[in-house]
Formats: sequence, structure tokens, C-alpha cells
Amino acid sequence: MDRLTAMQVFVTVVDCGSQSSAADKLDLSRPVVSRYLAELEEWASVRLMHRTTRKLSLTPAGAELLPRCRQVLDMADDMQASVAVLPDAPSGLLRITVSTSFGQAQLAAAVAEYVRRYPQVAVDMVLLDRAVNLVDERIDLALRITNELDPNLIARELMWC
Repeated sequence: MDRLTAMQVFVTVVDCGSQSSAADKLDLSRPVVSRYLAELEEWASVRLMHRTTRKLSLTPAGAELLPRCRQVLDMADDMQASVAVLPDAPSGLLRITVSTSFGQAQLAAAVAEYVRRYPQVAVDMVLLDRAVNLVDERIDLALRITNELDPNLIARELMWC
């Protein structure tokens, strides 16, 4: 059972005042609406509504569950909206360490072009001629010229000299 959909059906039935109106609004058949309500009641182990041919009313448990369902649905909408607006372009701070000579001769122009292309990224390029503790110094990327790789690091060979 899709509990989120069942909660949406429950809230819509209450808001519309009938299963038929909710079915029309949700573009579902009336039996499907009834099935979602039954499954939600089974999941909650309690009857949520009194149903007659003329009237629909909430049980005390239904009255208790209704605002919580609204809250869950609002949170689900917020969660979906929060990731829907994430940009495809990178953003934030990128900390790079590289040897002084390589950084000045080879990397500076590439980093400048990267920042022009992605203005939401701030690059902190740390030019050092020594190996650094990447975790302690909060380095995201280290470029080093070496034949001795630290086995605790994830390393990729970029070029062979």
C-alpha cells in the first residue's frame, strides 16, 4: 500500500465531504477510493470514518489522524519541492591543494576558467610543496606528483611523466 496516497485520499474525502466527490477530484474510481480508505484503516488498526449513504463523519481516531496526515503530506510536498529546485550547476566551496609550481604553471588558468563557468563555486587553492592531512585541513581535492600513494586515500593517475 502506498500510505502517502492513502493519506491523500483520506484528507481529500474529508475535505470534499464524500467519497464520490473525492474520487472525481483525484481522478480515481469510487472503489479505488474505498480501497485506499480501507487500507489506511487497516494500517492504523482503527476505523477512521462513519459512512452512511447520506453522511460521512470522522471517528475520534479519524479526527486525531486527520491533522497528522495533513502534516505528513505537507512535509512530503516540502521535501519534493526542496530537491526540485536544486541547481544542476555545482556550488559551494571547493578546497584544492597542489604543489606550488604545478599550481602556478598549470592549474591556475584552469581554476579561473572553472570559476567563470560556475560562479556559485568558490575555489580555495592551497599551494603547498608538502603532503597535507586532507581531513584535518578540510581539503576536497589534492593533486600531487608522486610515486608513493597513501593506501588510505582514493587516488587516480591523471598523467604519466
